[in-house]
Amino acid sequence: MTKAASAAAKDFAAAGVGGVHLAWADNNGIPRSRIVPIAGLADAAVRGVGATSLFAVFDSHDAITYGHAGLATPSGDIRLVPVVERLRRLAGQPALAWAPARQLTRDGEPWPYCQRAVLEAQVAEGARRGLEFRAGYELEFAVAPAGSTDIVTTPGHPGPAYSPHALVRLDGFIAALLHDFAANGLRIGQLHAEYGVAQVELSLAATDPVAAADDQLLARQTIHAAAHAHGLVVSFAPLIGLGSAGNGWHLHTSVHRKGRNLLDDLGGDGAGYLAGLLRDLPALTAITAPSVPSTLRLRPGYFAGAYAFWGVENREAPLRYVPGSPLLGAGHANVELKTSDASANPYLALAVVLAAGMAGIEDAPALPEPIGEDPGGWTAGERETRGVRRLPADTAEQDAALLATPRIAGVLGDDLLGAFRAVRASDAAWAAERAPGEIVAAHLWRY
Repeated sequence: MTKAASAAAKDFAAAGVGGVHLAWADNNGIPRSRIVPIAGLADAAVRGVGATSLFAVFDSHDAITYGHAGLATPSGDIRLVPVVERLRRLAGQPALAWAPARQLTRDGEPWPYCQRAVLEAQVAEGARRGLEFRAGYELEFAVAPAGSTDIVTTPGHPGPAYSPHALVRLDGFIAALLHDFAANGLRIGQLHAEYGVAQVELSLAATDPVAAADDQLLARQTIHAAAHAHGLVVSFAPLIGLGSAGNGWHLHTSVHRKGRNLLDDLGGDGAGYLAGLLRDLPALTAITAPSVPSTLRLRPGYFAGAYAFWGVENREAPLRYVPGSPLLGAGHANVELKTSDASANPYLALAVVLAAGMAGIEDAPALPEPIGEDPGGWTAGERETRGVRRLPADTAEQDAALLATPRIAGVLGDDLLGAFRAVRASDAAWAAERAPGEIVAAHLWRY
C-alpha cells in the first residue's frame, strides 16, 4: 500500500495536484474531509491523519452532542486512513485528489464508529453465505444561481419537468457533469430534468456495495464543484420547500448467488430478500431517511413512499420492484428503496438494507401481494384490511421502530447505535423549537 500511495503521489504531483481530500460521511450523511498535501499521502496511507472522535456525535447543524456515554467528553482522537485503491484526481478541482477514508483508533485498530467498516462487515457476511450484492444510487438535487437563498423563488432552470428545454440554460453545467463524472471514474446511466422545482436527477451505475457508497460521496463532490464552476449552487436536501417535491436518493440493490440474480424469481430467495426489506422497512427508514426534513418529505402522493408496501414498478411504493425483461436482459431485476435521501450515511444505509435482505432470505417471511395503487387515497379501513401502515412520521417514531428491530439496530453495534441515536435526538430537540418552514430552510445548504 505504501508503494502504491508513493507512486500515486509522485504521478499526481507531476500533474499539478497539491493535496488529497480524505473523505467520509458522518451520521447525518454530511460529507466531512481532511486535506493532506500530496507529499504526505504515503505517510497518511500508513499512519493516517488525526481527527476528533466527536465527529460521530456531530448533529446536522454542527453542534456536538454529549448524549452518548461512549463519547461524552471532548477527549479522544482517531486516525483517518485513505483507501488508496479508490484514489481519484478531481476533474473539476484539478489541484486536488480524493479518496474515501477509513476511521481507525490511534493504535490502528477498527473503530466501532466507522460506518464504512459496518458496510464491509455486511458484505463479508453475504460472501460467507454465498451471496453477492449490486447497488446503485439515483441522485436528485435542485439547482439555483450562486448566491440564492431560496431555490423555490430563484430556480436554476424553469422546467418543464423531463424536458430538454429545461436544461438549455444549464448547458455548461450539464456538459461539465458528463465530462467530470467520466474523468472521475463514475458511470452515469442517465441524466434529466426531474419533476421538482429546478430539479435534476442522475443515476450511477450499479457496482459492489462499498464502491457504490464511495461513489455516492465522490458524486456529491463532483456535482458541487461543477456547479460552482458555472455560477450555480446545488442542494441535495430532502426538501427545498414545504410544498415542493423532495430530493430522494433512491437506492437500488440486487442479490446474486453463483452468478444468478435471485430477484429474477420472486418465488424463492428473491421473494425472501424483498420480504425481509418490507418486514423491517420502518427500522430501515430510521437509517435511510433519518433527518427531520426526511420525515417531512415522506408524504403520500409525492412518490416518496409514505406507507409500508411494495409494488411492481409502482413509483408511490417505498419498495419498487423492477423486474427484468427480454429487452433489458437477464439479471436486470432489482429493488428500489425510495425512502432514502442525502441525510443518510450511505454506508449505513446500504449495510442495513443488505442485513434486512439477508435475514429475509434466511427466515423466508411471507411476501404479500404487490400493490399497484397509491394507498394514500384509500380509507383507513382499506389500508388496515390490506395491512398497509404509515411509516414513522417523526424522529420519536423512527427511534422506536429502530429499537424494536434488533436485526437492524444490531447491524450498527452498541457504540455506533448509541452515537446515531444521540445525534437524532439532538436534531429533534433543535427542531422542536422551530416551524416546519424554518426547519427546511436551515437544512437547505447542509447537503
